[in-house]
Amino acid sequence: MLDDAGAVTARPRPQIDPATVVGLVGGFGLVVTAIWIGGSPQSFLNAPAILVVLGGTLCVVTACFSVNEVINTARVLAKTIIRGRRDPTDAAMRVMRTAEIARRQGLLAIQGLLDEMYDEPFLHKGLQLVVDGSPSEDVEAMLSRDIEATVQRHAKSSGVLRKAAEFAPAMGLIGTLIGLVQMLANLSDPSTIGPSMAVALLTTFYGAVLANMVFSPLAAKLERNSGEEALIHTVYLMGAVSIGRQENPRRLEMLLNAVLPPAKRVRFYD
Repeated sequence: MLDDAGAVTARPRPQIDPATVVGLVGGFGLVVTAIWIGGSPQSFLNAPAILVVLGGTLCVVTACFSVNEVINTARVLAKTIIRGRRDPTDAAMRVMRTAEIARRQGLLAIQGLLDEMYDEPFLHKGLQLVVDGSPSEDVEAMLSRDIEATVQRHAKSSGVLRKAAEFAPAMGLIGTLIGLVQMLANLSDPSTIGPSMAVALLTTFYGAVLANMVFSPLAAKLERNSGEEALIHTVYLMGAVSIGRQENPRRLEMLLNAVLPPAKRVRFYD
């Protein structure tokens, strides 16, 4: 990022998102602790139940979408858990400093900064278009399409997770029916009642856990991160367009504060 002197500093390295890790690990930790206190942790492990719920949910979700979309969702989730800390205020300040340099030294001065902006490909692309002399209307249209395409990709990935959250309890119900049928079909053999009943109950348990403790929270986190990224890209879009039009940076500051949340607004000239 740009420091106070206008130099560019490195973007923070990707780190594990503590909120996601603490939430998931803490939730599963409480469930495991409750099971452990009950004194029968092994009774909650059942291979057929896991096969029905986890495998069945994956297959049904793949049938709704495609293999590539499911794989891409896994990649997006990895970036959700391990991601760089990006702040809209920092993005706005970076844009303001760049706009100030362009106002004082001209658009060609930005050319020397482009090589140091590869940490933010979206901003680099917008400023490169400006330096190349593209009309501001074209720059705005191209960057807007990029934002829309990114939001749609994230929405598709969150849709995969939402669909998985819908199907996991249903697969648990299917497993419950399978276990009940097996139990009723072998009532003459008492030794089969226990395993069949375990499948019947554990599939419902697994489905509820996956839906409410894995898929739904991750989908919500992905949607939140997508909104944050869209806001940062919008800040970069507004900055590139304003610089291309050679507007007064004070006007750009007002425009940025209009889209930023109150707690994230900047005071560059104060």
